[in-house]
Amino acid sequence: MAQSVGIKDVARVAGVSVGTVSNVINRPDTVGPDTRARVLSAIERLGYVRSESARQLRAGRSRIMGLLVLDMGNPFFVDVARGAERAAREAGLGVMVCNSAQSPGEEAEYLALFAEQRVRGVLLTPADATGRNIEAFRRHDIPFVLVDRVAEGTTECSVSVDDVAGGALAVRHLLDAGHRSIAYVSGPPGFNQVRDRRTGALTALAGAGLGPDALRELPTERLDVAAGRDAGARLLGLSDRPTAVFCANDLLALGVLQSLFAAGVSVPGDLALVGYDDIEFAAAAAVPLTSVRQPAATMGALAAGLLLEETGTSDVPHEHRRVVLQPELVVRRSSLAAR
Repeated sequence: MAQSVGIKDVARVAGVSVGTVSNVINRPDTVGPDTRARVLSAIERLGYVRSESARQLRAGRSRIMGLLVLDMGNPFFVDVARGAERAAREAGLGVMVCNSAQSPGEEAEYLALFAEQRVRGVLLTPADATGRNIEAFRRHDIPFVLVDRVAEGTTECSVSVDDVAGGALAVRHLLDAGHRSIAYVSGPPGFNQVRDRRTGALTALAGAGLGPDALRELPTERLDVAAGRDAGARLLGLSDRPTAVFCANDLLALGVLQSLFAAGVSVPGDLALVGYDDIEFAAAAAVPLTSVRQPAATMGALAAGLLLEETGTSDVPHEHRRVVLQPELVVRRSSLAAR
């Protein structure tokens, strides 16, 4: 089995001290050009790679930021990760991206891994509605920022979108098109985003003089395409089928659209459809999908910036704060049929 190459091996081959090799790696300007060239040649010949874990132990600081999201199969979270990674890279940090798959158990395991690796900080979209995972993670004294969720206390920062306003935008648009019976394909009721979007929908209905009975909720266990197809099948089985559907995210809406197409139901002719997130696939769907846009990459970048401030990576003084961004309705063909 090949032995790992250490800094002592490089020093021996280059004929210099260990301290000189360290200077070439960390402070090259302090070493003469001939000696520096000899050390770099030895590094290349031996294939030496410095131990980042050892460097972190000496420095007491990790160069890794953790990012734990609900579903990396959802392009929304891919965009969040892209924004966070860009901000972290500009600060000289890397990002360890993990996927809880909407599972509180997997979320707990990844948070334990982050603590074990002593990451610089964590960006987190919680899967555990009870908050127990977050409480356990606080004991490790590792800073974290909530993403796509408003911090309920004052002990951490958060970056989110006003989902109440987003839900109201979606349903108000359907009401303006003449719909008076609307289905809400929601998701796990423990997710704040799902509840807030429902609250916004009910607010829009109340503004039109309609009661909560005008919103027919179809809950799902997950926020993915398969759950949307199941909800679509249930929708088709309703004897008093609503004329419009608002979905808690675009993946659900795309699943509903698949079910409706398979059953020969016209969108938007027979049934209007609105999603949430405005992922790239929304515009590319068989019927381009009306959706409530969230600035996902901006959310990731802002959350990373707050974490960099809190961990002292940035020169900006830090104070805990909640950043709430505004959503935007993007109207496409899936909701444009006149009633």
